Amino acid sequence: MWRSWVEPIVAGAQLASSFYDTGLLLVVKNYFNHSTSSAMAPTDKEQQIAISNFYIINNLLFGLCPLATAYVLAWLGDRKHHKITICVPLFGYLVSRLFLLLVILLDWPIEVMYGSAALNGLTGGFTTYWAGIMALGSLNSSERGRSRRLIIIELTYGLAGFIGSLASGHIFVHFNVSYHHGTVLVSCSLTFYLFCVIYSIFVLKVPRGGGGGNGNSAPNLASGGISRRQWVEQTERTKLLDGGPEQSSSLIRDERQRMGPPSKAIIALFFTSAVLYDLAVVGAVDVLPLFLIKKPLEWGAVYIGYSNAAGYMIFITSFLGVFIFSRYFRDTTMIMIGMASFSAGIFIMAYVRWTFLYFIARAVMLFSIIPHPTIRSSLSKLVKGSSYGKIFVVLQLSLTVSGVVSSTVYNMIYQDTLEWFSGFCFLLSFVIGIISIIPISIIAYKMSSRPAPDRVSED
Repeated sequence: MWRSWVEPIVAGAQLASSFYDTGLLLVVKNYFNHSTSSAMAPTDKEQQIAISNFYIINNLLFGLCPLATAYVLAWLGDRKHHKITICVPLFGYLVSRLFLLLVILLDWPIEVMYGSAALNGLTGGFTTYWAGIMALGSLNSSERGRSRRLIIIELTYGLAGFIGSLASGHIFVHFNVSYHHGTVLVSCSLTFYLFCVIYSIFVLKVPRGGGGGNGNSAPNLASGGISRRQWVEQTERTKLLDGGPEQSSSLIRDERQRMGPPSKAIIALFFTSAVLYDLAVVGAVDVLPLFLIKKPLEWGAVYIGYSNAAGYMIFITSFLGVFIFSRYFRDTTMIMIGMASFSAGIFIMAYVRWTFLYFIARAVMLFSIIPHPTIRSSLSKLVKGSSYGKIFVVLQLSLTVSGVVSSTVYNMIYQDTLEWFSGFCFLLSFVIGIISIIPISIIAYKMSSRPAPDRVSED
């Protein structure tokens, strides 16, 4: 049913986020360019360090504060209602990002945005919100089609970000209230967040069997809501009638293997690979805006919007990649393709000195969004449906912690290498990206030597 679709929320929230991200970067840049206490304008290096320090603190608060509430919200979502993990973070986004509008209109100090980041995190932030989106997407799909289902959600995310980013720079430049640059852009962002809050509360409907409860029920594999063991027994009887004893025996062996002992090593390897890849991606993405607003590129609002749009275009190409590759390759192969694509593109990014070369580097990264949704899809096939919320939020918390560490370390490295070689952080991401392929290669080898994947118990 259309009311169970999470795509309208994903699209609206990402339009809002793309407007906000462009606005925040340019407001911060203008603030540090004009609020210096010295008579002379700050040098390029001083401005870069000031902006970098702001983002270090902002990202730390944004990343660490969800640790206090994310698992509790996920637990409540699995026990009570899955909408909790979506509605609460979206309301937090709406209230916290109102702060940027107040900074613009009332000339408040930019440090007020630290309170915005903390409030956003304490209401669950992206960690809880995206885990909730992935959980509902998984509940509303079959195992066989789950990789495509989750990448469609990522595609919606990317398309909305692409459109929002293309428009954000032009809105920032051409639509302003007096001298308050960014007022209209941030107001548009808040409007989209308000739509998402209303939609998630009054319109969104959780698929049958995904409404919470005690959290210990068996997953609903068929539309009738029967347990897995009942489904296995029913399917065995059907196959016995349709295909004879040999086919039935084969099915029994396969299903017993799927219900065999927990394969915690494979889950640990998936987590390791996801965290390593996230270290490489988040670190590079966090310093990339600073790299673009300095010489030799020195981009303004319009080109910053184009830059973000190019990043979101990767969601579209990654969707097409999954749509095609899923017919011929296993999940592990698709993950490795995505990781290799990012690593090659970020290596080129380290040597970008001209605008055209930046877009070439982005084009090489065309499959770099594939790994994370495919890893989530693979994990969802190893755990029970009633545990989706917990496994996804634990993964998202792991990625959040790695993202906070990566953002802080990369910003510090960027400051130290700014005058020596500003692309050094991108080379570091290239190395970590290559390393992240190793755990997936081990998983591919292990799973190729087994007839069927193990399914882990809820506990």
